[in-house]
Amino acid sequence: MENFEINKVTFGDIDELQIISRQTFFETFSAYNSKENMNKYLEEEFSLAKLTSELADKNSEFHFLKIDNVVIGYLKVNFGQSQTEIKDDKALEIERIYVIKDFQGKKVGQLLYDKAIQISRGIGANYVWLGVWEENPRAINFYRKNGFIEFDKHIFKLGEEEQTDIMMKLQLD
Repeated sequence: MENFEINKVTFGDIDELQIISRQTFFETFSAYNSKENMNKYLEEEFSLAKLTSELADKNSEFHFLKIDNVVIGYLKVNFGQSQTEIKDDKALEIERIYVIKDFQGKKVGQLLYDKAIQISRGIGANYVWLGVWEENPRAINFYRKNGFIEFDKHIFKLGEEEQTDIMMKLQLD
């Protein structure tokens, strides 16, 4: 992939973060969920207030992937007490890797994944973990291809609906 860059998101990028967050989540999951549940989730989880709070968290990072200075995807990682479930100081959680639909299947997600692994090594993590919807075989296969194994399940609430996420882990050397 040529002409790409990965940059840490700053408070000055908050509007762009909201746009890419809502767009990619909608593109990925709207066909499988009710309009009401999608709208509720998009409004609550990607509000400017919530994104600003997440961006202010010293144990979370967002990174944009840009091609020719246009944001086409983003990454969110958590460490320490900001992880959504496992609160292990020797772990890094990949909470989000999302890419706009036109760039899916073009190895762009791998660039964001590689950035997450670079961050995990930088903080001295022993392993990386994440949750992925059980009805998202493309993402599950992506993580399996990168060495992740399933170790548990948890409930993810989208609007009023409870869905099951498969929790996956990659042991680092």
